[in-house]
Amino acid sequence: MSKKKKQGKGKIVETGKKTTKSKVVVTNKEQLQPTNSKTKQTSRKEKLIATKSKAKSAFRNEPQEQIPLLYGKKNFVLILGGIALIALGMLLMAGGGMPSPDVWDESIIYGFRRITLAPISILLGLAVVLYSIFAPASNNV
Repeated sequence: MSKKKKQGKGKIVETGKKTTKSKVVVTNKEQLQPTNSKTKQTSRKEKLIATKSKAKSAFRNEPQEQIPLLYGKKNFVLILGGIALIALGMLLMAGGGMPSPDVWDESIIYGFRRITLAPISILLGLAVVLYSIFAPASNNV
């Protein structure tokens, strides 16, 4: 049960319950002639007009407020010093390889440098960083 009906320039095809419409496009020889693309582009450029936004920006003419930093120069120097102390403690604790796998020497692993000096350096570094966080901000060194 297919019915075909023509209507104007388009064609309606009915097949059962489905209806589809196809459009017929007719072209003239004038439309197929090549045109100079440069002239079209320049004419488009001439027609383009730059526009300005009409929206008012709240940030355009207002001076920005200077927000004071939470930490001053002194605080940042102390933070870097504390990090350096922590790194020094880690370097002091590193190592401990035996010169020979057949020999066990406790003085290499359990020496003063690794057991006492390195942890004290790390704890001092942590204390300096903690102090620098809670110290009042000042720009003096």
